[in-house]
Amino acid sequence: MKTDNEGRAGLLYGIGAYGMWGLVPLFWPLLKPAGAVEILAHRMVWSLAFVVVALLAVRRWGWIRELARSPRKLGLITLAASVITVNWGVYIWSVNTGHVVEASLGYFINPLVTIALGVLLLKERLRPAQWIAVGVAATAVLVLSIGYGQPPWISLILAFSFGVYGLVKKKVNIGGLESLAAETAVQFLPALAYLIWLGSQGSATFGAEGAGHAALLAATGVVTAVPLICFGAAAIRVPLSTLGLLQYLAPMFQFVLGIAYFHEAMPPERWAGFSLVWLALTILTWDALRTARRSRAELAAAERAATDAGVDASAGAGAWAEAGAGVVTGPSAPADPAAQPVRPA
Repeated sequence: MKTDNEGRAGLLYGIGAYGMWGLVPLFWPLLKPAGAVEILAHRMVWSLAFVVVALLAVRRWGWIRELARSPRKLGLITLAASVITVNWGVYIWSVNTGHVVEASLGYFINPLVTIALGVLLLKERLRPAQWIAVGVAATAVLVLSIGYGQPPWISLILAFSFGVYGLVKKKVNIGGLESLAAETAVQFLPALAYLIWLGSQGSATFGAEGAGHAALLAATGVVTAVPLICFGAAAIRVPLSTLGLLQYLAPMFQFVLGIAYFHEAMPPERWAGFSLVWLALTILTWDALRTARRSRAELAAAERAATDAGVDASAGAGAWAEAGAGVVTGPSAPADPAAQPVRPA
């Protein structure tokens, strides 16, 4: 019962995280007349403030000493902070300038970009279905480039920046809350310096547009951290395959908002490009689920074989002991590599 309750809670946390990320385009326009760079700077400053309060609440500080002792991890954190700064800034700008649909495309193609980065940087090998999905996605980008008259730069920048960010985070391997704290600590001083300079020029909107506007700018920290906390709670309660499916909620919400709420145009060539992207994601998801199911079946078969071998060995040992011929020891695990879990590419 406890496991079922945790699973349901994890599913709700996951839906909450991706739902908030999907609905966040409704929030950024509320911060006008602040520009994208000012909003980004406030997001960095207030995110750190919120995360520090959260860490004080959970009393989780041991990771700081370990991180400080690792120059390699500090360098990776700095790289992650730089890449996510680009991602956040482009996303805020794209929403506030009427490119919500194109921004949603970036997060649709992000899983495919992650696969491409795995091949290019980690020398991972793709299964045939994954190659097909990547090929279909490349065709989609070509179709969209023809439709836009240029490559969909916003989508590509968002997809590749977030893909690189995920790759770096994998190398750092620290918790979500701790990672956000470290990244925003790197961002904090440049962001604060920019806000101070903006204020000295008389161009800052914080305080100049009233208390409500200032509160909304401060809320960027909450908007950044709360979905991440929900995601962390989901990640430890539900399978990765479930999270993999839930991740499509965010760009789908953004896509619907772009059309239905922001009334962005969707000419036929854009529908064609998005349809190809969705086809690629369908192939990718089908292949991932099939591979996971096959891996579970092979692991279960291996465990049954190991159990049977252990029973047979015990029986043989007993027989040999009665005959005074010694003890026979059976194998404890299958030697066939195909019986081991397969790591998704």
